[in-house]
Amino acid sequence: MRARLLLLAVSLLAAAWGLQPAPPPPPDPALAAILEHVSEDAGLFRATAPRMLAEETFEQRALKPPRRFRPRLGNAALEPPKPEYRTRTIVSEYGFSTFQDAPNALHELRQVVSVDGRSIASREAARRTLSVGMRSQDDALKKRMLEEFEKHGLRGAVTDFGQILLLFSRRRLEDYTFRLEGSGQVGPDAAIILGFQQRSGAGALLIFEKSKDIHQALEGQLWVRRSDSRPLRVVLRSSTQEGVHVARYEATVDYAVSPRGVLEPVSVLYRQFAGADLMVENLFHYSPFRLFTAESEVKFDEPVPPK
Repeated sequence: MRARLLLLAVSLLAAAWGLQPAPPPPPDPALAAILEHVSEDAGLFRATAPRMLAEETFEQRALKPPRRFRPRLGNAALEPPKPEYRTRTIVSEYGFSTFQDAPNALHELRQVVSVDGRSIASREAARRTLSVGMRSQDDALKKRMLEEFEKHGLRGAVTDFGQILLLFSRRRLEDYTFRLEGSGQVGPDAAIILGFQQRSGAGALLIFEKSKDIHQALEGQLWVRRSDSRPLRVVLRSSTQEGVHVARYEATVDYAVSPRGVLEPVSVLYRQFAGADLMVENLFHYSPFRLFTAESEVKFDEPVPPK
């Protein structure tokens, strides 16, 4: 299934990928306090995510393969051909679940509603099917849902970025070194920027390309709100040598605090480059999440206004 695609995902499995732990640096009290708040948010997200549902809008721009040779005349023959991109838009009902063979790893599930404006299922039917799949103990059912999303001819599809916050759960903080890198702005919020580099553990970037896979240590940035240290943005970067080009992968996941006080993904931006050329750009947007409360049918609670 995934061997046919080029995708970058975050592995949250229990096995390490050969990374040797290095001794941690002396703790910085200010940094430790920030990370304690971040880990609390990660724990709250993990506890709530299996009951969260939203609508996802996925917009993809992917470079088209070169056309067959066509002779060009005049000045056009002297200029390199301009890149052409194919665009796709997929709307899905979106949520999180686990698999029986890896119960500690949270994964994204989707049920497609429309593709490029063409209706696939009603929102109500897609939401009900998704909610059943999220609660099911049948891994085969969940894997079929993954296959359905991938069969729509996507190039460079990405998965499992909405829950990237879980990289910073309390039990995993020691897998990274953190450093203060400065300040920035996310929407109306002033932010503190932390750089991070993985030292050990299982959360390696996992890049699948055709029949090979590459594991690399995580590195990037964690942006937290200056006023209360709540995570606002996670940035991941990776690069590999692919023939004569350096393949670069970049992902930015933005979060916002819901009326219930739980962090929720707002958007994911993923770009894949070959040298300086943009190969794939994926942009995911999420509607405000709702929580379903009933086991036998999909009923939603109403958000509690913040005090």
